Amino acid sequence: MSLTWWVLTSFLAGLICWWGWRVGRARKSLEDLAERPGHIVDDLLQASESYGRGFAGRHLSARPARKVAVVACMDCRIQVEDLLGLRPGEAHIIRNAGGIVTDDVLRSLIVSRHVLGTEEILLIGHTDCGLCNLDEAGLRARLTRKTGQVPAVPASFHAFHDVRENLLRQIKRVRQHPWLPNGPAVRGCIYDVRAGTLTEVVAGAREPAA
Repeated sequence: MSLTWWVLTSFLAGLICWWGWRVGRARKSLEDLAERPGHIVDDLLQASESYGRGFAGRHLSARPARKVAVVACMDCRIQVEDLLGLRPGEAHIIRNAGGIVTDDVLRSLIVSRHVLGTEEILLIGHTDCGLCNLDEAGLRARLTRKTGQVPAVPASFHAFHDVRENLLRQIKRVRQHPWLPNGPAVRGCIYDVRAGTLTEVVAGAREPAA
C-alpha cells in the first residue's frame, strides 16, 4: 500500500512539474513575441510569398469589370468580396472606419468613376459598428493623456448614434457632389454582422441634413 502511494505521489509530482514547465515555455514564447515588434507583419509577408507563387491575376485590368465601387467599414467581420459575390478585378472596394464618405473617399470615388469607368456606387453600413455611440471627446482626452500630444488630424472621428441615419447621410453626401452620380446609381445597405445579411436602405424624403 505504501509503495503504491509513493508511486502515485511521485507521478503526480512529476505531472505538476511537467505542466509548470509547459506553462513556463508558453509564457516565454508570448514574451518573446511581445518583444519582437512586427512579427505579425512578418507572417503576412511570408504568406504573400505563397500567394505570389500561385498568382493568376496578371491579366486583370485596373478598370473594374462590373463597373461598381463599394464603400464599406474596415470592420474585420465584413468580407466585402465574399458578401457581394465579387472576384478580383470586378469592383473598387474603399474602406475606412465607419464607411464614412470623407473628402478622401470622395476623391477615390471621383477617380473611380471618371478615370476608371465605374458607373454605380454601393455604400455599406453595419450593425455593432465601433463608431456608433463613440464618445469622441472622451477618446481625444484619453489619447492626449496617453501621448501628451494634441494633433490637428483627425479633426473628427465621425461618430454617430444611428446606423440607418448615418448611412443615409453618406448616400446624400455622394449624391450631392456635382462630379458623382445621383439617384439609383448610388445605393446603400446595412450589413447585420450577426446574421450575415444585407438590407437595402432606400433614401427618400426623410434623409437627414448633411
